[in-house]
Amino acid sequence: MHPIRLTSFGYLHSPTGPDGQPISPAADRIEDVRDRLRDPAAARGILDLDGFHPRVQDVVLNTPGTRELLANLADYADLPASPRRIAIGCAGGRHRASGLTELLAHELRDRGRQVDVEHLHVHLPRVLKSPPGPRPANPNKETAR
Repeated sequence: MHPIRLTSFGYLHSPTGPDGQPISPAADRIEDVRDRLRDPAAARGILDLDGFHPRVQDVVLNTPGTRELLANLADYADLPASPRRIAIGCAGGRHRASGLTELLAHELRDRGRQVDVEHLHVHLPRVLKSPPGPRPANPNKETAR
């Protein structure tokens, strides 16, 4: 069986296309966990850690829905026409995506798979979300008349 490449990334760090939407890395399957898994960055004491840290991985693993998603991704990787690349993205790429990618790599290696891991944005600073309130008008959006 061929090796599988796992990539973690952050949508807020990704380049954008002409439509202003983030461009995901090339992959056979792209898993967007922004809405699927609660952001663990608010958990006490892990904000400045990343997905390599066992504490972050533990918080991610114990987030509702993670174990099911992890099992689904691992089973997907074991399909007869198994994929060559799986990409996992969250907002910034520091916690959910990188932690889940590391957990998946461990699971696949336990199943005897050769796994290459690439973390595109784990080393970048945390992304601070814009403050609540009115957003600036989008100059590219047509207004109704």
